[in-house]
Amino acid sequence: MFRTALRNLLAHRTRLLMTALAVLLGTAFVSGTLIFSDSVGQAFRNKMARSLDDVAVSVTASGRGPDAEGGGLDTRLADRIRALPGVASVRPSVTGTVTVADRNNDPAGSEWGSDGANYVPGKDGKDSRYPLVSGRGPASAGEVVLDTRTAAKTGAKIGGTVRLAVDGPVMTKKLVGTVETDDPRVGAGGSLALFDTATAQKLLGRPGAFGELVVSAAPGTDRNALTAKVRSLLPEHALARSGAELTAEQSKVIDNETSTIRKTFLVFAGISLFVGVFIVANTFTMLIAQRTREIALLRAVGASRRQVVRSVMIEAGLLGLVASAAGFLLGLGVAVGMRSLLNANGAQLPDGPLIVEPGSALTALGVGVLVTVLSAWLPSRKAARIAPVEALAAVDAPATTRSLVVRNTIGAVLTGLGVAAMLYVSTLDNARDLTVPMAGSALTLTGVIVLAPLLSRPVVHLFGRIATRVSGVSGTLARRNALRNPRRTAATASALMIGLTLITGLTVTAVSADRGVDRMGNQDLTADYKVSSSGFRGLAPETTRTLAKLPDVAAAVSLRPTGFESAGTPAGLRGTDVRAVGEVTAVKVVKGSLADVRGKGVAVAEDYAKKRGLTVGSELPMTFYDGKKATARVVAVHAKNDVLSDVLAADSFVDPHLDRVRDFEILVKAAPGKAAALSEKIKEALGGNPLVKVESRDDLRREAAGDIDDVLFMMYGLLGMAVVIAVIGVVNTLAMSVFERTREIGMLRAIGLARSGVKQMVRLESVMIAMFGAVLGVAVGLFLAWSGGHLLRSSFPEYEMVVPWGRIGVFLLLALAVGVLAAVWPARRAARLNMLESIGAQ
Repeated sequence: MFRTALRNLLAHRTRLLMTALAVLLGTAFVSGTLIFSDSVGQAFRNKMARSLDDVAVSVTASGRGPDAEGGGLDTRLADRIRALPGVASVRPSVTGTVTVADRNNDPAGSEWGSDGANYVPGKDGKDSRYPLVSGRGPASAGEVVLDTRTAAKTGAKIGGTVRLAVDGPVMTKKLVGTVETDDPRVGAGGSLALFDTATAQKLLGRPGAFGELVVSAAPGTDRNALTAKVRSLLPEHALARSGAELTAEQSKVIDNETSTIRKTFLVFAGISLFVGVFIVANTFTMLIAQRTREIALLRAVGASRRQVVRSVMIEAGLLGLVASAAGFLLGLGVAVGMRSLLNANGAQLPDGPLIVEPGSALTALGVGVLVTVLSAWLPSRKAARIAPVEALAAVDAPATTRSLVVRNTIGAVLTGLGVAAMLYVSTLDNARDLTVPMAGSALTLTGVIVLAPLLSRPVVHLFGRIATRVSGVSGTLARRNALRNPRRTAATASALMIGLTLITGLTVTAVSADRGVDRMGNQDLTADYKVSSSGFRGLAPETTRTLAKLPDVAAAVSLRPTGFESAGTPAGLRGTDVRAVGEVTAVKVVKGSLADVRGKGVAVAEDYAKKRGLTVGSELPMTFYDGKKATARVVAVHAKNDVLSDVLAADSFVDPHLDRVRDFEILVKAAPGKAAALSEKIKEALGGNPLVKVESRDDLRREAAGDIDDVLFMMYGLLGMAVVIAVIGVVNTLAMSVFERTREIGMLRAIGLARSGVKQMVRLESVMIAMFGAVLGVAVGLFLAWSGGHLLRSSFPEYEMVVPWGRIGVFLLLALAVGVLAAVWPARRAARLNMLESIGAQ
């Protein structure tokens, strides 16, 4: 039976080509993901090992206590540690956030990657951590060194000036050098500014204090013993960790990050393989139908049912093994492509060789073989049930009515359970437990797949009527061919349906969320601009007063956020100029008056008031994050407002509970007719400070929607492989169907159907199958998006389902194009069949 399986595989290799390609692509996705995550993880570990190679002990502040910012890390402690036996050197480090201005006075680095640090020269005058490219290190308060990329963005040359800001006004410093750095934050689009140690302490921390002391050990020193000695010298709020502990901590972080990437990609690889299941099952079902006589002969000469099953399974296993091996090799290219693609989008992954673990190879091969064998199991069972005498006289064995009735019954039950679960989900108001939504979605999708043969009749019949009117006889023949075997049509269309279900559901959810963000940002905001600082560091209170004095500004109102707990429940608090806040946001007072918000009087949002049972006159006990307590009195209740918070108070009530009094947002209302040109005037009034962000309402909307669009397009890319495999399935089904109907096509040609008519028949059949899958996918995707979208309402009240009909139309047009393109090769092959040879084919 093994020789029989091998012979069948070689004899039908052309017909199995598309099936092998589907398995190949799926396993390539799996192996590429595994190799990519292993390679990136190892590259990060190698880079980390190099950076920690000379770190024996790291001393940092523990983050607790009144002096946690410095943790007692000063020059005296550094000298005491340096005097310990076995210590080779102690490198004091100061780090913080510095925003450097580029040529246009915008931040030269990303908002979360604008770094500043101290430059610590050794005996040779150079800092080994930051290799000099040009110039020298900083030696005085008026000097700065930049990384080469940031220096290029500023346009400054050695000896020129650089504008930068920490948390206040713009400073101008002389550029005295440029350095290279392997910091991934800088590589990913950030910036690096280096100062002499005294200047760095003054700007980024506290004079005389360090953020970290890096201890290097002399050769032969026991690092664990050295760590213990260092700990014995530390003050109460300082922490010492050995280099091994740092390595373990960072390795854990790397493993978690790469694991997240791996799991995300493997989910989409699994979807691609699941789509491939339909293609494999369809192929073997058609092959067995075409080899009915051959199987019957095997049964007649003594082959048992078990041997027939074994033969088909061996054939599937060999196909899966060959395709998986090729897919694994292709996965090497996929891994390289993933790295290049992410780097092109600013990821700046570290360089390193491809890491091919034995487990990755075995997993890819095992998954490919397992998927192929399991997909062929049901067709093999069908082959084993062929009776020798009946099969010898049969040309085709259509599915029995009973089998379709049983399938339809099972499909109806699964679909009913899934729809019931999703209707229940639509009544929920939170997303704490996703078990029911996930189970309901899976049941609905599975049920529709099982019901697809039944659903194919009305849908294909509808498209067939259109095709008949447009193409006449070719359209009629295409409709009958598509309806001849509903199981085959359903299996082929289901592969495309799965991809379009996910794409439609994600698109509807993303577009609806985008519109909700738009409403959230604009329905309550009446200001024309929001002024804030990069990295949420806040702006000096003088900034608000400066803006309020501009002639084109009608109002400038600051917001100072903090938090508190009341009755064990955390809540948000914002301090502002209550008299002017109504000019920059639409505040609808339900009870009381905002004029009474002064001293300990506060206004609360209506939903927070209902949650806590508050009304005008109620007392609100508050425990602030600084440990202090106060009791406020509710003097007003206002309708929900996304610009404000749970509780609104005067600045004088909030300021004592802030680490530093800073305005985190300044809302600016322009004078009538002055909004268009106000942005540049605001920047000019603030000295072109790169720390300051000036955003219009449109800017805020685009910023909020940008992340949603980025995620959506990434999902499109990851689901693209599933759609490609589905297209391969359509091509495969049509090609094998043409082979199966060789004699029929010959007869049609003999009675007058032209070659162009044959091509059109196959093409229209392909379009009907593709459109059937597209209609099902769009319908199921819309239903799942509608029912599942209700889970967002509690955390995102502005969410409301929006159907992007334009994009849905594009999806349907793409499905139409898929049908046309998938039929190119099968239609051409059908039209080129020799008439007489086709009629004589067995």
